[in-house]
Amino acid sequence: MQKHLKKAVFLDRDGTIIVDAHFLDDPERIEILPGAAEGIKLLNKAGIPVIILTNQSGVARGYFGREVVESIHDKLCEMLAEHGARVDAIYYCPHHPEGEVEEYRSDCRCRKPGPGMAEDAAREHSIDIRKSFVVGDMASDMELARNIGSKALLVRTGEGLATEREIDNANIDAVFDTLSGAAEYIIRDMKKGV
Repeated sequence: MQKHLKKAVFLDRDGTIIVDAHFLDDPERIEILPGAAEGIKLLNKAGIPVIILTNQSGVARGYFGREVVESIHDKLCEMLAEHGARVDAIYYCPHHPEGEVEEYRSDCRCRKPGPGMAEDAAREHSIDIRKSFVVGDMASDMELARNIGSKALLVRTGEGLATEREIDNANIDAVFDTLSGAAEYIIRDMKKGV
């Protein structure tokens, strides 16, 4: 018997939820972007699963280990909780095809825009990725959405303004100033589809 599949929101981390510090290696340097915690809290209240998918090639490049990435995610979850927000899961890709650390030197399926992290999340959390949303600030996030059949929402935080100028608008379903605007849109859209 097949389980009922849920719609979910896949969020990018750097530039979408937190300030992109370029290879963030210290939990104390996390800065949550305006509208991010509020947006996640809105999705939580609506009962929509929130899953972070993030490329962390700093591991492959030898800048930091997996334990640093995981400590940053622990701290991020604590900070979101202070705002009454939570994420249901965090997936990260430590690989890069030109990585210095041989163990992580790989052109893998999980590195966005590859579908691997989203597919793992869908399988592990009973998610219908074709009825879900990807929210991010980079072209790779929009390409991920297309690769998995989800709706692609661009936020103008992080690299979002540059991405908006550079990417073909046919690859973006909607654009928002912050994550809270994207969350409001997602909630309205999902209510229509009920």
